[in-house]
This record gives sequence, C-alpha cells and structure tokens, in this order.
Amino acid sequence: MSTHWLGIDTGGTFTDFVYFDGKSIRINKVLSTPDAPEQAILQGLDELQIPVDNLHIIHGSTVATNALLEGKGVETVYVANLGFADVLSIGRQARPELYNLMPEPRPPLIPASHCLEINTRLSAAGEIIEPLVAADVDALIASIKLINPQAVAINLLFSFLDNSQEQEIKKRLATSCKDLFISCSADVLPEYKEYERGMATTLNAYIGPLMQGYIKRLFNALAARIENHANKPNLCILQSSGGTISAARAGQHAVNLLLSGPAGGLKAAQYMGRLTGEAKLLSFDMGGTSTDVALIEGEIKLSSEGSIGGYPVAVPMVDMHTIGAGGGSVATVDAGGLLNVGPQSAGASPGPACYGQGGVQPTVTDANLILGRLRADGFLAQGMRLDIKAAEAALLSIAEPLGLSIEIAAEGIILIANEHMVRALRTISVQKGFNPEEFSLSCFGGAGGLHVCALAEALNMQRAVVPVYGGVLSALGMLVAAPSRDVSHSCIQDLLSSDAQQLENLFVDLENRGIEDMQQELSGAPSLQRSLDLRYKGQSFTLNLPWVADVNCIQQSFHQLHKNTYGHELAMRVELVNLRVSIKGEVPPFKLPVVVSKSSGKYKEPQQVSCYGFEKPVLVYQREQLYGGQKIIGPALILEKVATTLIDIGWTCVVDDWGNLLLRRNIK
Repeated sequence: MSTHWLGIDTGGTFTDFVYFDGKSIRINKVLSTPDAPEQAILQGLDELQIPVDNLHIIHGSTVATNALLEGKGVETVYVANLGFADVLSIGRQARPELYNLMPEPRPPLIPASHCLEINTRLSAAGEIIEPLVAADVDALIASIKLINPQAVAINLLFSFLDNSQEQEIKKRLATSCKDLFISCSADVLPEYKEYERGMATTLNAYIGPLMQGYIKRLFNALAARIENHANKPNLCILQSSGGTISAARAGQHAVNLLLSGPAGGLKAAQYMGRLTGEAKLLSFDMGGTSTDVALIEGEIKLSSEGSIGGYPVAVPMVDMHTIGAGGGSVATVDAGGLLNVGPQSAGASPGPACYGQGGVQPTVTDANLILGRLRADGFLAQGMRLDIKAAEAALLSIAEPLGLSIEIAAEGIILIANEHMVRALRTISVQKGFNPEEFSLSCFGGAGGLHVCALAEALNMQRAVVPVYGGVLSALGMLVAAPSRDVSHSCIQDLLSSDAQQLENLFVDLENRGIEDMQQELSGAPSLQRSLDLRYKGQSFTLNLPWVADVNCIQQSFHQLHKNTYGHELAMRVELVNLRVSIKGEVPPFKLPVVVSKSSGKYKEPQQVSCYGFEKPVLVYQREQLYGGQKIIGPALILEKVATTLIDIGWTCVVDDWGNLLLRRNIK
C-alpha cells in the first residue's frame, strides 16, 4: 500500500482534517473535544474512513497552549544557583500597567516554595567558582522528594558555556526519582539572559508531561487501528517554527509546540502565496476562538522574543500576533451601555447560540447568521444546520439594552470585531515599518472569508486571497511542513575580533547536535542555514543576519539592517551575541490539485438571496462548482463545506487554476 498523508489541526472550537492520497484531497471538520483532544481526531478518522496503515500524520496541537493559558500545567520545581531562586518571579520588572500605582499582583507560574537553590557557580567565562558537591545534590534531591512534583526545571548560571553541572544534577535526579520529567536549560535554550532561559526551561517542564501523555494516548489509539500490529503509527507534531518533529521527541521539546496549530496556517499561506504569485502577504487566521495575524515576505518571519499568556518564550517561533476575536467571540453590553466583543469565547462547548449546543450568549457567528451572511442550511455542507431562532434570542439580549433592532445590533458586533482585527493587522505591519498597501490580505480559518473585504478596505489594500480549503488551511499547512530543528548557542564577543575557526567549529557542533536529534526523521541530507544575532555594544536586543564568511561584510549589512529597522545607524562596534542554525529535512511530496475547467459541465447558475445591508440581491455560489478563470462580481456569497466567503460591493473575484479566490478592489 502506498503512503498517504493526513494533516490535523486541533483548534479551540473545531478539529480540522486534510487528507492527501497522492492525487486528490479530502477534508473534514468536527467539533473539538478539549478534555480529550484525541477523541475528536478518532471521530474525524471514522468519518473520513481512512486506513491508518502507511498513513503519515502531521498534527498541530493546542494541548500545550491551553495548559499554559489556563494554568493547568503539572506541579513543577525550579532549581537555581544559590541566591537566584527569585529569578522567575522578579523577571524583567516590566509593568503591564505603567501608570497603575497599585497593580494587582500576578501569581507566579512556580510558587516560591517550589523554587530551590543549590550552592554551585560558574563565572561569566565558564570557570568553576563553586564546585558541585555531592552532599548538596543529596540535600536538593531530598527537598524535591518532599514536594513530590511531576517535573523539574534546572537553570544554572552560564550553563550555555558549561552544562556539566546541570547534567550531573539531572543524572542523579533521574536515578533517585523515577518517572520525573527533567528539563535542563542548556538543552532547551543554551543562550544568555538567565530569566528568558529559565522561563523557557520552566515552561518546557510545566507542560512537557501533559504533551507526553497526550501524544502517548493518541499514538496508542492509532496503533490499535493498524491492521499489521508490527507497524507503528507515523505521527509527527508541528513546531512553533513551522517545522515538524517526531512524536517520540515532541514531549521533550514541549516549549517548541506552543504555536503548533497557527504555524500550520502560515506554512499553507506561504505555499498558496507562491502558487498565486503573491509573495508579500498579510495573513489573518480567524477561527472560532481567536484570530492570528502575521506578515510574510516570501519567507515566514521567526521571532525569539515571543510571548504567550504574558510569559516570554525565547525559542524560535513564527512571528505572530494573536487577539481574542473569533467566530465564537461573545458580545456583551457593559455597565456604561457600551457594546464589547471578546475576548471571551463560547468555544466548542456550548459554542455560539446558533449551533444548538446549549449556548445562549450572542457571538460573531450569530451576528453573521442574523445578517444573512451565513446560510443556516449551508453550514458544514448541511452536516450541521444552524438555529436562527436561537441566534435571534441571543442577539435580543444585546439589542434590547441598547434600544436597537436585532439586525443593527448584529451589524455593530461585526464592526467591532473587524476593528479588533484591523488593529492587530496594523500592529504587525504599520508598527513594524511595512505599508499594508504593498501587500495582499490572505484570510483563512472558518470565519476569515466573511470579513476579508472589510478588513482590506480599512487598511486601503487593493488585493486579497481566499485560499482553497481556507476553512482548514492550518491542517493543509501540516502537509507542506518539513522536519526541522532550530539550534542556537550564545557566543558574546566583538564581531570584527571573532576567530573564524572558532565560529566554524561552533557552527559545526550546532549542526551535528541538531542532525543527531532528528536522525530518525531524515530521509536524505538536510539543508542547513547559518545565521548570527548581532547588536551594537551595550544594546539589549539583537537583529538576525545570515552568516557569510566575511565579518566586515556582515558588519556593513548589520548597519544597513539597523537603519532600515530603526531609522538610524550608529558609529559603534558591532557585537556578536548568538549563533543559530536552522536544519530542514525533505519537504513532503504534496501538490495541490488543479480545479476543473468550465467545460466539465459542473457549473450551475447561482441562487439569489437577500442580506441585510445590501440593496441588491446577493448571489450565492457553491465553491466546489466554481471553475478556473471564473469571474464573480460582488456582492456574492461563496459557500463551501468548511467556510463562507463574502465578496463585498466594490470587489471582483477571479478563480485561479487551483481554486483560490483572487479578490481585487474596483478602483473608480
């Protein structure tokens, strides 16, 4: 039997599936089961009737993210040098409310009673100041046994220069405490800045056992469905950087999975952009719970300065901004009589009122249904009929206090949700020096197509792309992701004084370490990309540049990059901070099928419906019946199994050869 592929994206409301057998694509969408995400996956497999034998599964999971955001990680102990137990609670002393003199204290991720110290110390040059004493390790282990945690995070000063002390503590702990998840900072993030390194290590320990348990349950459930029990499931997990990692290794790298699902959407957006000739994209992924926005200039931008749930996450991840505005975002009227939308969400259970699952609060999805933009009988390909009466009852709780009709209240909900998303898109474009007018807006997620024209107009953008399979695009992105590792090492020194051979040796060591970690995932020679983090001496933040074997050339490139980024350059020495290597394996053989032409006879005349806010009848098309080259003039609705797209007045849509909707704004 030939190999076939399945991409799975578990979201807050829906779990999405894209199945590719080498020639054609099948998709599915089921309600998520947050308490046991594997149950929704098994249900989706049953509905698709996919054989698990020789099935290559790439999965984007929200288990790690939800555990962190909801504070439901495992009990964890943090181990630091003597005098440094408070590093995590002190942090960078950043104040989220600058002018609040009495801010509400935030409970630390790890309580003080679980932050332990050991009397050992390295200097900034990696020399031993206080050696590790066996008696101190014994005392530490005894303290850990009294707490009886599920995980331990070890973060010693300057461990990126010499990790032997961390490794000795880990070895002794593993011998004394069976089944204890142990995370060492030199393994997770061998870079300077003890707070960021310590937080990454702690997050890895805090969510690692949960990820291991979930992956094990899913793996065993899949194994039970394989006819030949000698075979094992081929399961990979998508990382926050957009590359995959084997299920066997994923639990140990849990902190690298915090943006697992959203990264899949960006991989697919990048793939679609290359197909359509739109290399410069502003993307927004509007799902049921949240909206993720990002900027793509040919390549997906990565950041090591990300933050999730208020915690810094210094491992490489897609540079993305997330807001609480999705199809399930709840609308409320505050004490002052103002209408608010989000960040609270109805989630998968009970979901929007119109889902008929017991939800009673008005949501963005209910508002779109009331306005006629969602069709009650066309949702999920008639597999789930929307309850318009329930939506009207929910909207009434907003309309009555405001003295408005249900339709005007629904329109207000949409306008506010749109403004939230426009603000997010400006954050990742205008605030970073990019002009949105030079980009195309690419939307995906089940709700994205309903808002794409309004958002593009608000940003004065002239082009937009609604990718084929946009309602499950994050799942499709799993199928174009290659195995990868991103490894780094701090090496702080003057750039021009750097020893070329020393840097070469360090790069080779990083490459060997990354390749060894992904040995079982490589089918051929991997591609390697070296880069440097640089800064002016005395600065705290860095800029990343590709490595070339001429430090003078690199310095000039840094000056220019600093000027492009911040508007100026300085007559100062440039300092090398970190070495980075990106290692990528072979990309899966995915190829998007071409849609049929008009000559196939599938074309049918569209329906005409009335929608609130449109004077003319709105044409309704079924997306699977569209043909390559077809032109649609707004207003129009395009329905498909997993999403709906609104082509607004003043917009024209052309269907390309792969079924993507290329939207152009009509310029008068």
